Amino acid sequence: MGRYSRQFKEEAIKLVTEQNYKPAEAARKLGVPDTSYETWLKRAGWVRPQAKLPDDPKLLQVQLREAQARLKELELENEILKKATAYFARQSL
Repeated sequence: MGRYSRQFKEEAIKLVTEQNYKPAEAARKLGVPDTSYETWLKRAGWVRPQAKLPDDPKLLQVQLREAQARLKELELENEILKKATAYFARQSL
């Protein structure tokens, strides 16, 4: 038999389906591993909602530019972290 009762799982699922919690937030609140919680949701037929894109092409262009700028920033941060890791790895030898 599983660690959690069927009733507990059903009530836990309601946090996402009825109270609009994010799955990770609900799992944390309940002290349940994220993977277990996601499994319960899938078995209950819950599907993660897709983000709705705006209908305005100009707004889409703005969002795209922002996303591209953020991607570039994250790639730069990643390169800096790689170089720092390599530097400290050499120093520890």
